[in-house]
Amino acid sequence: MKGNKPIMLISSNDKITTSQALVILVNYILATGILTLPRTSVEQVKTPDVWISVFLGGLIAMIVGVIIVKLSQQFPEKTFYQYSQDIVGKWMGRVLSLLIIVYFFTISAFEVRTMAEVTGLFLLEGTPTWAIIMPFMWVGLYLIIGGVNPIARLFEIIFPITIVIFLIVTFMSLGIFEIDNVRPVLGLGMLPVLKGIKTATLAFLGPEIMLLIVAFMKKPDKAVKVVLVGLSIPLIFYVITVVMVIGALSIDGVVMKTWPTLELMRSFEIPGLIFERFESFLLVIWIMQIFATFTITFYAASLGLAQLFKKNIHPFMYGLLPIIYIIAMIPKNINDLFKFGDMIGNIALFLFGVLPLMLLLISKLKGRKV
Repeated sequence: MKGNKPIMLISSNDKITTSQALVILVNYILATGILTLPRTSVEQVKTPDVWISVFLGGLIAMIVGVIIVKLSQQFPEKTFYQYSQDIVGKWMGRVLSLLIIVYFFTISAFEVRTMAEVTGLFLLEGTPTWAIIMPFMWVGLYLIIGGVNPIARLFEIIFPITIVIFLIVTFMSLGIFEIDNVRPVLGLGMLPVLKGIKTATLAFLGPEIMLLIVAFMKKPDKAVKVVLVGLSIPLIFYVITVVMVIGALSIDGVVMKTWPTLELMRSFEIPGLIFERFESFLLVIWIMQIFATFTITFYAASLGLAQLFKKNIHPFMYGLLPIIYIIAMIPKNINDLFKFGDMIGNIALFLFGVLPLMLLLISKLKGRKV
């Protein structure tokens, strides 16, 4: 459209079903966390009660998700980038939108770099990081050019494959599981568990995508259900993963491993099977999940810029590609990458733990005045 009228980026063709919204949320959450959560949470808790911290972290994420949905439902068919200006004014709304946009494409860069590190270590040893990242990013760009519908349809394919392979590979490790490694429950009380809640909650980063997805849903009134079910599935995944990894490797063993979940898959063999390297199965679904997180955050950042400047979305997609690549290459090594991830997580706690609640309260107060 010409003039100052906003371009309608959400057409009837871009609408998604409730189940598609669900798989977008689940696929967004299940990314790097499944490989690192056992180690990062054990470092904080230092007892076998990590699974309780993970469970509580999931509940906190659900509360945050419901707040985000309730905020978005106040403004039908509008994304956060549009309705934030209605709540706090044009300029403040734009500033908040820019913060969210920067967050999304920074997450994209972090995920794609993590993927390159793990793939280079376990699958493509000796391959330059750029050679792993660039094809991955171009394929992601090709997908998101079609809009949110192709993304949702791909996620519907990835989701069942993830569940089947994850459960098969995880329960194959029952042979080396030692129940004594996860005992005693609450041996040192609740204090260690509480120390691990922040780290566990960060593994559930993902409900923030509902700031945009609610606007695309055919039935936005089902968005609360999407959040609750969409967070319950990763919660089950994470609890199973943490229990199995600690049960097999012990608390001391988990802390010693950079990627404990992959180490678990490498530590058992089942004679007579064609495949011996079971971590390859996990890497297959994990790379698909990384791709899912990368594409949806890449799209979310591009959509934000398009709606903020009221322009066509495609130039912003191409423009963000080199920026994401540069950010992904900034960490010099794996330790820098983990520090980078911690920084993103701490920023996310404010952006999505505090900001949506404040905006919801302001919008409610404004509504009453009107």
